[in-house]
Amino acid sequence: MALGVLFIVALFKPDLLRWQPQPQSLTIQQAQHAPVSQLTPSESFAPSAKKVIPTVVNIFTQQKIRGPAHPALEDPVFRYFFGDRLDPKPRQVSNLGSGVIVSSNGYILTNHHVVEAADEIQVALADGRTLPARVVGADPETDLAVLKIEASGLPAITFAQPESLNVGDWVLAVGNPFGVGQTVTAGIVSALGRTHLGINTFENFIQTDAAINPGNSGGALVDAAGNLVGVNSAIYSRTGGSHGIGFAIPVSIARQVMEQIIKTGSVTRGWVGIEVQDLTPELLNPGVSAQLRVARKQKLLDLKIQVGRRPMQRAPEPQEP
Repeated sequence: MALGVLFIVALFKPDLLRWQPQPQSLTIQQAQHAPVSQLTPSESFAPSAKKVIPTVVNIFTQQKIRGPAHPALEDPVFRYFFGDRLDPKPRQVSNLGSGVIVSSNGYILTNHHVVEAADEIQVALADGRTLPARVVGADPETDLAVLKIEASGLPAITFAQPESLNVGDWVLAVGNPFGVGQTVTAGIVSALGRTHLGINTFENFIQTDAAINPGNSGGALVDAAGNLVGVNSAIYSRTGGSHGIGFAIPVSIARQVMEQIIKTGSVTRGWVGIEVQDLTPELLNPGVSAQLRVARKQKLLDLKIQVGRRPMQRAPEPQEP
């Protein structure tokens, strides 16, 4: 029997709003270097919860989904007489998740899968207000997205110092599981640096046994001092509920992605590698005659056909690497 089904808390399928942001400035509240926690299980997490709850929001999305048409409706003769009058009508699908206020002027960090393909996004604040939100940008590779609401003077979460978390540390998960309302659960860091889970392209998850359920996606994972250490993202589960194996994107990745999105609207990454194939005349730059025999299949060669953006006008002598 399989150990379990990898259940990503993916309750949202919103549309990325095609908005091109201007460069923005962002002030991050950074925790000072200090021991993360001196709490014992008999002590209360109430001060930390009180600090974090106002910075975590509930996210509600609406999406129009058109169901598949009956094959008969695609018949040309049928469509000639009836046109599209019998096509399935779109239905409205509602979903929910969580997010974290990262700046006083309304930037919110959440999961990409929370807002993917949404036609409408509403954000409910801890003070009772509900405001429309737009997607500033998203990064499916890390499952992160940034929203913006038009508000000021908002309470913003404090970011923990990178690498401040250790296995065994107490953590709190804050979010809106199943839409029941703002909820705080406690647990410990079970593991760090979890990879090869098949959840995201880039993985370096914090594993925790703090209860994380559908609706917690995009919510805050904080240390015992109330500083953000991760963004809750996924769980292992056979039923869809919490089985004590939850995963959060670490704040080091979340902050880097967030700052790029706020500045440019997207995330840009470099890449390095090598690709090998036979060099044929068709692959040569048009500026180099295809009649020139500049490569031999039986040997490795270093062939230059362009300098900068200028095609070379004559074939160079092949050089051994």
